[in-house]
Amino acid sequence: MKTRPFLTHDDLRKMAAACEAEALAHHWSVSFAIVDDGGHLLWLQRLDGAAPSSAEIGPAKARLAALGRRETRVYEEMINNGRVSFLSGLSQDGLRGAGLEGGVPVIVDGHCVGAIGVSGVKSVEDAQIAQAGIKALLG
Repeated sequence: MKTRPFLTHDDLRKMAAACEAEALAHHWSVSFAIVDDGGHLLWLQRLDGAAPSSAEIGPAKARLAALGRRETRVYEEMINNGRVSFLSGLSQDGLRGAGLEGGVPVIVDGHCVGAIGVSGVKSVEDAQIAQAGIKALLG
């Protein structure tokens, strides 16, 4: 039987606190979500002033990053480079808006244990918030 790491509630609190701190330090109103390795929602937080749509897009970014085991910016680059057929799959699978930068997988000891997805500011800033959460976990 093989064993692998997984996210605990303490891990979620640590990552969420770091995401919130990063967003507030820049006065960014965002929503962020943390999912497990199967894309199941474990944490959702919508900061004051964040657009309602960000509470849908953040979890979608997290889910896509976890299931694809890669940052969502990879999908954004594919779309920007002409692979627009990918967009139809995103809308059909409930991942509308997920093909933008801001979803980052959480990799521990070579295993994807989940992902963080952020929505509400520029995509690169969304990713910056997600990375802050991961850094808080991994050090």
